[in-house]
Amino acid sequence: MMIFAIGEILIDFIAVEPIDLKNVRTFEKHAGGAPANMVVGLRRLNVPSALISKVGNDPFGEYLIEKLKEEKVNTKYIIRDHETHTGISFVQLKQAQPSFILYDKTAYFNLRSEEIDESFLKEADLLHFGGVMLSREPSRSACFETVSWARERKIPISFDVNLRLDLWRNRMNELLKSMKKALTLAEIIKLGEGELKFLEKNGINLGDLRTRLIAITMGERGSELIYEDLKIKIPAEKVEAVDPTGAGDAYMAALLAGLFALGKLKYQKLNEKELELIGRFANIVAGISTTKRGAWSVPKISTLEKREELRPIVKKLKTLS
Repeated sequence: MMIFAIGEILIDFIAVEPIDLKNVRTFEKHAGGAPANMVVGLRRLNVPSALISKVGNDPFGEYLIEKLKEEKVNTKYIIRDHETHTGISFVQLKQAQPSFILYDKTAYFNLRSEEIDESFLKEADLLHFGGVMLSREPSRSACFETVSWARERKIPISFDVNLRLDLWRNRMNELLKSMKKALTLAEIIKLGEGELKFLEKNGINLGDLRTRLIAITMGERGSELIYEDLKIKIPAEKVEAVDPTGAGDAYMAALLAGLFALGKLKYQKLNEKELELIGRFANIVAGISTTKRGAWSVPKISTLEKREELRPIVKKLKTLS
């Protein structure tokens, strides 16, 4: 029993001063990368998880693998790259809102399908992937081929749109083609309100997809879950946000953990009460994650025990290893 993610792991250099990046003098080093953030979040919620990725054969790569092991994430499927370095990102925080600069020619973009150990398919309850890896080759092909292996074995797929337009400059047709393909492969989709508007503006309507569950995050206005004929809006958890970096990944982790806890991760039917409970759980976890700096800030399951409304999920997650 394990949830797998394929995708980027990198170093986030987060600006200490809340000013323009060109004027920042001090950065804090944090582990990051959306799929990595998500699998760490799962482990903090007691759900077994593993990451399929690639890091450079360098000190940053060593650091990231060590940090994942500390979080008890399975690192068996992370490859060392002798051609390129570990990925890095610079994060600017102004008024508690992050913006990112990502770089090309990094180890995770150099992930090839032939390097991936297919034995993970014997353990996987779900495979998750995201939009960043689709912006380059060979990582795009590696993601799509790995997803195809999972679908052949009827392993559910989740997808986080995670649109970074800076990575797709002057390649709009390629972007839309990749996104449309990814969206048609996933049973569970998460995206932000702005990403939804972008896709719809460019002719991609999620209503046309045969997606099982769609989660739309809306920041301070909470989230919306769409499942078959059900559409539920759930208010945000009220917190004093310090750093929302990785909040969407925390939400994704909690969404999958909630489905896992209720035994609805695969193709089991959800009722309205269950859907609302899962959405509330995801909102609370994501909200709490913004109260600390860095993307690996999902609260541990023990800190959620006092939330009476979450008891059906928390009680089950506490029994997991």
